This record gives sequence, structure tokens and C-alpha cells, in this order.
Amino acid sequence: MIKGRIHSLESFGAVDGPGIRYLIFLKGCNMRCQYCHNVDTWNPETDNLMTADELLDKAERFRSYWGKEGGITVSGGEALLQIDFLIDLFRKAHERGINTTLDTSAQPFTREEPFFSKFNELLKYTDLVMLDIKHIDDEEHKKLTGHTNKNILDCARYLSDQGIKMWIRHVLVPGITDKDEYLIRTREFIDTLKTVTKVEVLPYHTLGAYKWKELGIPYKLEGVEPPTEDRIQNAKKILEFKK
Repeated sequence: MIKGRIHSLESFGAVDGPGIRYLIFLKGCNMRCQYCHNVDTWNPETDNLMTADELLDKAERFRSYWGKEGGITVSGGEALLQIDFLIDLFRKAHERGINTTLDTSAQPFTREEPFFSKFNELLKYTDLVMLDIKHIDDEEHKKLTGHTNKNILDCARYLSDQGIKMWIRHVLVPGITDKDEYLIRTREFIDTLKTVTKVEVLPYHTLGAYKWKELGIPYKLEGVEPPTEDRIQNAKKILEFKK
């Protein structure tokens, strides 16, 4: 029986997919984003192990709030690191008629086996992918996260080719992602994708900085302030749309 390594659960999410969502946050992430506000999800170890049925039984207690569009959203950490569990969870969710959203940065994506076949199996039961593009420039992406973005952008292209509905999210960080050159390149890339129905600009904030201190990890963006309203609106003008 497959069990997921669970970080936390939220019963009423209004911004993590269509409608009202039951949010499942999984443990483990390979990226080390300098602005991460869930740094406590990096370590995959946890005492909170749950099966798909246990999670769905909990989620369905709130089904009356979901309306026609709501359902479950699985986030992290990086949910794709637990792809076997995800397949089991999303397959059983679909058997119960529950809408599924995957919130991912796609860092584990590869067209190599065995991951690629598992990813294709997961897509059979995935209604929406919310893809977080950290940085459009590969070298800057490596500085920001410790990893390349080449496979992440390849994942976006593949999802588009497979007809998978996508929302794109992009965190606006002064001095890092908040440059018109990068924003325009990001929009140009998004425009090559056929299945993106929404783009969201997420302004950088420091609400998770205390977690770094609690875990004894130096906060790389100490002193960086959130973007100004003018820069937020500029980024939204360049990036955001909704079909």
C-alpha cells in the first residue's frame, strides 16, 4: 500500500486552482529557491504518512463547499518527487469524481524512464497543472534555485503538446526576476504554449523568512523588499492573461 509523506493539509483553499480546493502539501524538494516560504518542506522525512484513501476521505468531508469547479490540489515541496503516490491519489480521486490539480515546479521532469511513463500515467488523472516558472534564464535559474530550467521548460512544452490545461505562476522578485527583459522573455515562452489559460504574477514576500531562521538556514534574500505596486502592475501587464 503506497503512502504519501505529508507535510500539511488545508481544507479551504481559494487561490490554488479553480473553485474551492482541499490542499495537500507533500514533503521533499530538490530545489533551493532563495525566496522559498515553505523551507520546512525540503526535508522528505516525516512521521505523517497517509494513504490516498485516507486523504480523500478527509477531503470529501468538505465536498459541499467545492461547487462545480472545486476539488483537491496537491502541492509541496515538490509533489512529483512522490509520483507513485500521486498516481494512486489522482486515480482514486477521479474514481470518486473529484477534480485534480497538480501544483508543481516540474524540477524532477525527464523524458527518461521510468519517470516518463509514470508521468504519462499521472496525466490521465490530472485536470489542471499549475506550473511555477521560477526564472526564464537558465543561468539565473541556477543561481536562484540550484538547478537548470531546461527540463522544466521542456515539461511545459510537453504538457502543451499533450493538451493538458495549465496555469502559469511566476514569482516577482526585485533584482532577480523583476526585469523587463526577463518578463518579456517569459511571456514570449508562454505564448508558444497552446493550453495555458491563466498566468499569475506572485509578488515576492518575506512571510516565510522566519522558518529559515528557525531551521538555522541563512536567508539568502535578507534585505530584499517586496516589489512596489508599480513594478507589480508592470509585470501583470506583461505576463497576465486569462482565457
